Amino acid sequence: MDIAIDRFAPITLGDGTAVLFRGDVLHVLPTLEAGSVDHVFTDPPYSSGGQSRGARMGITSQKYIFGDKKAGRYPDFLGDNRDQRGYAYWFTLWASFCYGLLKPGGVFATFTDWRQAPATSDAIQAAGLVWRGTVVWDKTEGSRPDKGRFRHQAEYLLWASHGPHRPGPDAPCLPGVFRHPVRAADKHHMAGKPTALMADLLRITQPGDVILDPFMGSGTTGVAAIQSGRRFIGIEQSPAIFETAASRIRTALAK
Repeated sequence: MDIAIDRFAPITLGDGTAVLFRGDVLHVLPTLEAGSVDHVFTDPPYSSGGQSRGARMGITSQKYIFGDKKAGRYPDFLGDNRDQRGYAYWFTLWASFCYGLLKPGGVFATFTDWRQAPATSDAIQAAGLVWRGTVVWDKTEGSRPDKGRFRHQAEYLLWASHGPHRPGPDAPCLPGVFRHPVRAADKHHMAGKPTALMADLLRITQPGDVILDPFMGSGTTGVAAIQSGRRFIGIEQSPAIFETAASRIRTALAK
């Protein structure tokens, strides 16, 4: 089903449990109410893979899909071709909006890869957030091999807080490394994360919390949030990927 909506007019699902926006994150975030979000968990486009913008200008399927069998399985996603300075400036802009939306003590957590980890940590701090550390996602040995080198087996979650971090009274002490493979049955996006991984990460939050994902993608964070009793706000620019997210979140709400 084609969901035709204005970028500032969200669809609301589950009596407000999930609110989804289709539009550019820099347009949508300023329309949200200040202090209305408990935590931000997101996976923005990394803009990795080259030293210049020209080296990153290819479509995402050329960067992330290897082999004809997977070609065309997932739609291309947007915003993955910035150069290093553009990426850092853009990241600081939207993270600054998130800072204004977060309640004091709220967590800001974003994925990155080894190339963009330095720029990402700088941008987090430039946005006013307090950088707290790095969590490792071990993608297991199923990740793409690189002969003669160390395998790029991990991606990273850099997490920060809006001022002093204030964990809930029943907050667990979570590990710093999470090992989850990417399984075909759970993959709905070219660069999607496992639902089980997001469920583990959201344990740092509390039931009933509002989780914002400015780069919702196929809705995995939203599915994990709803399944664990959280509320969700998601933003996605691509119409095709937005439809996938909305469908998955509707299914999660129906269970």
